[in-house]
Amino acid sequence: MEARPAVAPMSAIRNASDGPPNKVKSAVTNGRRLHVVRPGDTAWSRRFRDVLAEIISDIGGHDAGLSEGQRQLARRAATISITCEKMEGEAAAGHDIDFEQYGQLTDRLGRCFARLGLRRQARDLGPTLSDFLPRRELPR
Repeated sequence: MEARPAVAPMSAIRNASDGPPNKVKSAVTNGRRLHVVRPGDTAWSRRFRDVLAEIISDIGGHDAGLSEGQRQLARRAATISITCEKMEGEAAAGHDIDFEQYGQLTDRLGRCFARLGLRRQARDLGPTLSDFLPRRELPR
């Protein structure tokens, strides 16, 4: 019988910087789940997923090769966002909320967006009233 050449195990072929193979990474790291423990299918878990998707879209989308730090900041921004939304719902229903906490969360959300590179941009609202009014020359 002919001796077969020894084949190096996959771990020996991988670069050390590649990290462990996907089979031993968590489902969160692999992108199969958003949370280690599934929160269930609630309105707030769906809202979190939607807000996170929109924030990731704002910073270039999943295909932009986001760093782990960018993904983490996007998750934190989504968490702060839905927490503020919950508080806003309470206020709209006439309940008292902690405005100090609400303000802190809003400031933190703004800083988080700034770190992600999101900036407030003025929108072009189209023609203004002065564009439609005839221009008169002032008498000299």
